[in-house]
Amino acid sequence: MVLVDTSVWIEFFRGKNQKLIEGLKDLLDKEEVSLAIPVRVEILAGTSKEKKPTLGRVLSALPLFYPSPETWKKIEDWIEEGLAKGERFGAMDLLIAGIAKENETSLWSLDKDFQRMVKLGWINLFQIN
Repeated sequence: MVLVDTSVWIEFFRGKNQKLIEGLKDLLDKEEVSLAIPVRVEILAGTSKEKKPTLGRVLSALPLFYPSPETWKKIEDWIEEGLAKGERFGAMDLLIAGIAKENETSLWSLDKDFQRMVKLGWINLFQIN
């Protein structure tokens, strides 16, 4: 299972990066795509009023992960660890990473902050071949 971040969905909907489009279509066909609730919210918040109902139904077909109390504890631990190593991250990125970690999924993102999290050993990133 791969948790797909907002940055990948945006590129997918723009329709310009064929490698990314084909990679995501392949994962969707294999039913290997999941969403974190913050990603779903970001996608729906950024779409037009006209497209929102259809997009909401489409996204509803994907497994959706929510944060648990353990997710929040992990995030707090990461904040302390990150600060000790001179790293800071946005709350939404920490939440998405925490949900991916807790659900043992790889995260597919184009956001460089997640690459820094990988270097800290917090998450695994998915990359298309």
